Amino acid sequence: MTTVRLARAAAACLLVSLLTATDCRAQARASEWRYYGGDQSGTRFSALRQIDRSNVGRLQRAWVYHTGELDLGLRTGSFQASFSTTPLVVGGVMYLTTPSSRVIALDAETGRELWKFDPQAGRPVRGFNSHRGVAYWEGATPDGKGRDRRILYGTVDGRLIALDAATGRTCADFGDGGAVNLLAGEAWRDPTWGARVTSPPVVFKDLVIIGWGLPESPAKGPSGDVRAYNVRTGELVWTFHTVPRPGEVGHETWEGDSWKDRSGTNVWSMMSVDEERGLVFLPIGSPTYDFYGGDRKGQNLFGNSLVALDAASGKLVWYFQAVHHDLWDYDLPAQPVLFDWHGAGRSVPAVAVITKMGFVFVLDRRTGKPLFPVEERAVPQSDVPGEATWPTQPFPLKPPALARQSLARAELSRVTPEAESYCAGLFDKLTNKGMYTPAGLTPTLMFPGFHGGGNWSGGSYDPASGLLYVNMNEDGAVGEMTPQPAGAASPYTRQGRFEEYAWFRDKEGHPCQQPPWGTLSAVDLNRGEIVWKVPLGTVEELEARGVHDTGTQNLGGSIVTAGGLVFIAATTDRFFRAFDAKTGRELWRARLEAGGHATPMTYAGKSGRQFVVIAAGGGGFLRALSPVLSDTLVAYALPRPGARSRRH
Repeated sequence: MTTVRLARAAAACLLVSLLTATDCRAQARASEWRYYGGDQSGTRFSALRQIDRSNVGRLQRAWVYHTGELDLGLRTGSFQASFSTTPLVVGGVMYLTTPSSRVIALDAETGRELWKFDPQAGRPVRGFNSHRGVAYWEGATPDGKGRDRRILYGTVDGRLIALDAATGRTCADFGDGGAVNLLAGEAWRDPTWGARVTSPPVVFKDLVIIGWGLPESPAKGPSGDVRAYNVRTGELVWTFHTVPRPGEVGHETWEGDSWKDRSGTNVWSMMSVDEERGLVFLPIGSPTYDFYGGDRKGQNLFGNSLVALDAASGKLVWYFQAVHHDLWDYDLPAQPVLFDWHGAGRSVPAVAVITKMGFVFVLDRRTGKPLFPVEERAVPQSDVPGEATWPTQPFPLKPPALARQSLARAELSRVTPEAESYCAGLFDKLTNKGMYTPAGLTPTLMFPGFHGGGNWSGGSYDPASGLLYVNMNEDGAVGEMTPQPAGAASPYTRQGRFEEYAWFRDKEGHPCQQPPWGTLSAVDLNRGEIVWKVPLGTVEELEARGVHDTGTQNLGGSIVTAGGLVFIAATTDRFFRAFDAKTGRELWRARLEAGGHATPMTYAGKSGRQFVVIAAGGGGFLRALSPVLSDTLVAYALPRPGARSRRH
């Protein structure tokens, strides 16, 4: 059904019976974007097809909105947080967040501001962090005569807030005047650098389920527990201990008392919900300290695990650990993708897990069992005193890894003579024993690095073709473990060339291996095969020298539409692109004010016109390569009938 027809069908609901109106509401919702991932399954798929392969080249800017975030002091922050929001659109209203945790509502057709809420209003010093969006909930009012519509989200200072979706005012009946302090109680033990929420929570019936971001050191500190609250009252309903306590499944994977006060092991990314089965899926990060585990010997559940919980009670249903005893900062960073797998003559409800290692694990989402074989293989062991590397790690046999996992000297960069000389000299000083080489007592190369492989960018899935679209980084990291004075929080810490998180890059900031440095792949999840892979992004100064198809580092995900298109920004070259979903051929690009380190979304406005929206903020973790900052939200659409097309 075309976008215009969807809009007409929605309007017709006013003239038909209640039974038909139910069907019409479903059609109208197909034109919205109600969840961060497009749906609760995290597929980032849209059934809209007004924009397709034949006309995407005519896309132009429909409206632009500036959040005003730079004027609030973001430019001067020591961390230039990226504008990473993916807006929601419900009932013709768009809801987005900013790096200082403000929420803004816009008219989705015009970009006109309707209201804004500032949780840090009046503070002399404002906190900033990348923030990816909000969740939406609606239900009957207590008297049953109306609809209660709420925006639920977490803040940079560790609060869970409920707003009236119509006015932007806090819901007075939720928590303490509209907010729950997530830092209260046992969860808060480190006042020096806060637990903060950077991703939207998920909603299951009348529960809002939330995780949070935590410091990656020291080892002891705030808990990574995941909690569920009543959406109306803010009352705590259940807590899941991501580090199991005595008597709980997985407790034996922590030697001695190493589980006590263990920090990290948190869900800082996005969760997914299987509403039919009542399951919520948690992509859990690394235990702290990220690079030394001598004080946490064991497999360390539920670190680096996909965990399925009963969403109503928080009870464990199953888990799958993708990395045992993590020493590489290989969090599970991406929202799990729920889909129906068709293989071996059967159909199975499945979940795809995208990892920093470049792997995609495909699991039965009822049991957590792999749908393609997974082997435990021996991996390099640490030479750091006191460390006890887990002897094996899981390797899926299908799909193939989407990012390089090893590097030979012959594969070093030759994009310029200077890069070749510098990278060869650096490589010769480094130790690398292949996949899962832990940082040792001498300078060590880790491949992939901290950003992956995959990251929170995740993937988008087309249910018609069975293809998963995933963008990856090809970027190594370097460092070594250095002893610390007696009494330090950790006996060893990781040190790079200039900082703890150092990269295997040349003097110009380009990766030290041959391109491509960023890719976009289409993976047939039913067969476990790569259908196509293309470089993602360009380096203009190298293009001018005749070096093509380099790709770039990237953060920010893709969406896929029934129009046969994959939309993605993410790259450091500041372009927003559309690719042919079947072939990977680039069909359209538009220059943004800054790097679009966010995931786009699409919807149909009240006019029936299909819009595609991207946040362009630059900065963030790619600030060295994407230094231009902006506060721009851009909506693209086809020209109105009779209007002249403009190129952008």
